[in-house]
Parts: sequence; structure tokens; C-alpha cells
Amino acid sequence: MTWKESFKKYAEKQASEEACGLLAIIKGKETFWPCKNLAEGKFEFFILDPDDWAECEDTGEVIGVIHSHPVGAATPSDTDKAACEHLGFPYYIYSIEHNHWEKLEPEGWKAPSLIGRKFIWGKYDCWSIVTDWFKETKNVKIKYWERPKKIKDFINNPEFVFALPKLNFVKQSNIGDIKIGDVLLFESVTGNLDHVAVYIGDNMILNHNIKSLSCREFFDLRYQQALRGVYRYAA
Repeated sequence: MTWKESFKKYAEKQASEEACGLLAIIKGKETFWPCKNLAEGKFEFFILDPDDWAECEDTGEVIGVIHSHPVGAATPSDTDKAACEHLGFPYYIYSIEHNHWEKLEPEGWKAPSLIGRKFIWGKYDCWSIVTDWFKETKNVKIKYWERPKKIKDFINNPEFVFALPKLNFVKQSNIGDIKIGDVLLFESVTGNLDHVAVYIGDNMILNHNIKSLSCREFFDLRYQQALRGVYRYAA
């Protein structure tokens, strides 16, 4: 049985949800390695379990990412393209409805806008929207910050208060004096300081909450009450 046949059987067993896994060289053969889908909306996207990925790497060499589209064509979505670029591996997409495969290679694709991006931890999230805003509007490239592979690990131990100063952001003593480009650190519903947004003027922030699309939002009373720090970039 080929790896494609193995994946097809795996995907059809959970046809209402996106199935996912890895393509790896194991004992000299291309092999499908199943991974749990950790996404909440499994019917429309997937998040590979990092533990399953690590186990696969311990067993063989990862050479690709595989997932299914339960409904519709195997045409890569913008989320697929973004994740493919982020992970740096070819994507193999199987349409259950049409019994058809598509292959996607990392080719430097990026989202056409800072607005409307789907949340992808490590690629399109609240910190990424900050760094991408600086790159696009200020031509400033913020040094890359390696974060935990699992979002729950970050939420349990957020590092913004330690990382921001190391990335040339200076905490302001007066949180009432906010300027365009300031990074706003919030206490989220978890009770931790694990969310940031960038102030873009006119009482607006550029924000990317988990489970939401990136967007402009009013810096309203809700955000003002959750604000715990204002950090300004110092070149």
C-alpha cells in the first residue's frame, strides 16, 4: 500500500473533519505518519500535534505535510499557503469529495494584507501582526523570536515581559501616552500577560486574537481595562 492509499483510508474514516499527518522516509520508504488534528474547527482547518511530529522525527525524516479537504477541491487555501511557507515543507492536499490530490511547494507566498488573516500559531498570530506591521509600514525587521511550538505552553508561561525589552522595545512609564507603533501588552481572559497588539492611531489597534481573523479594532474600554504595559520601539 502506498502512502497516498494509506492516507486516503485514514482521511475517509474522519471524513467530516480535516485529517492530517506527515510524509516521512522511514526504513527507506515514503510513509504516511498520522497526526492528531488539534484545531477546534476541524471541519475547516487543521493544527498538527507537535508531539506526533516529534515522534515522527525520532523515527524517520520528515519530507512533507499531508492533509485532507473533506468538502470541495484540493486547491490550497491561503491558510494552506501560509502554513506551507511557515513550516518549509511541501504540502500534499487530498480532496475526499473529488478523490484528487494537489501538491503545494513553499515559494515565498505571503498574505496579501495584514487584515483578514486566519490565526496560525507562530506564523499569523498576535506577535506576527506586530512584526509584520513594523516591516511593512516602517521597514523595520524585528529580530526573530523563537517561541514554544505549542500555544498552550506559551499561554501557561507567557514571555512578552521578558522578550519585548530584548527586542528593543522600551516599557513606557506613562501608559496614557500612547503613540503610533507602540506595542500594547494585555492581560487576557487566561489571567496572563499573553496578548499584544500594535497601536495604529485614531484610537485604533491592529489586532489578531486566537479564533479570529486579523483586523483593526477600536482601543475601547475593554482593551483599556486589560492594558498592562506600553512598549515603544527604540532602534
